[in-house]
Amino acid sequence: MRTVRALWGATHPGPSLVVTVLSLALGVAAGLEPWRIVVLVVAVFAGQIFVGLSNDAIDLFRDATVGRADKPLVRGDTRVRTAWIAALIALGVALILSAVLGWAMLIAHVIALAFAWSYNAGLKATPFSLVPFLVSFGIFPSLATLSAPVPQPAAVWASFAGAMLGAAVHLTNVLPDLEDDRRTGVRGLPHRIGPAASVVLAVAGIVLAAIAVLVGSLIEGAAPVVMALFAVAVIVIAGAVMIRMRRRGADRTGFRLVMGAALVLALQLVVASGTA
Repeated sequence: MRTVRALWGATHPGPSLVVTVLSLALGVAAGLEPWRIVVLVVAVFAGQIFVGLSNDAIDLFRDATVGRADKPLVRGDTRVRTAWIAALIALGVALILSAVLGWAMLIAHVIALAFAWSYNAGLKATPFSLVPFLVSFGIFPSLATLSAPVPQPAAVWASFAGAMLGAAVHLTNVLPDLEDDRRTGVRGLPHRIGPAASVVLAVAGIVLAAIAVLVGSLIEGAAPVVMALFAVAVIVIAGAVMIRMRRRGADRTGFRLVMGAALVLALQLVVASGTA
């Protein structure tokens, strides 16, 4: 059980669960059959386990160097070899279940995971650190629509909203670790432009995502007042991110608020699909 707890702790459980819930919401919004929703959710969850475990396994030396005692691998709660085995098993499950939903879903999920892997493997230390998040989150809404019996990519506005959220996630997630990253040679885009500019760009991304989902849902025929309320809620969260990080500095709360905005937008898509 200690090993299981350690492996779970190394998956970045908070973000992994949020992304999994997002896939559930998007599956419902796409009108998938129940069994397809279940397969989609488990496939996405397995993919997130792979991304989280491989991230901590790759970063073990860096995390140990800066004394990240919150990391199970750094504490020695489980071996890095065990983490890699679990990560590869999770990857296999993700790909097999994606194939069950069709070749289009499999290809999309492979691309999303490949870009996530590219971030872990080295892009995080370059000026292009934002690219994997733009691509993976931009593809994410299509995982649900490509899981349908007649697969098709998500609407352009949904993919754009996903990409903007991905940018906000990256820009806020790394801010608390900027100093530690500098010590270990990691200089991604947020490190180069600084925390102030990163927060501004993250907030802009959240607002643009809210506007995109609002406009898209209205095009789909959803109730204007209801959709506007959702957009206002997301914009309020964006303001909270700005205020929090301006007053308290870079901490995990800003990142959690961004993930909260993502859940609100996903709920908006579900409501839109039911009222259109």
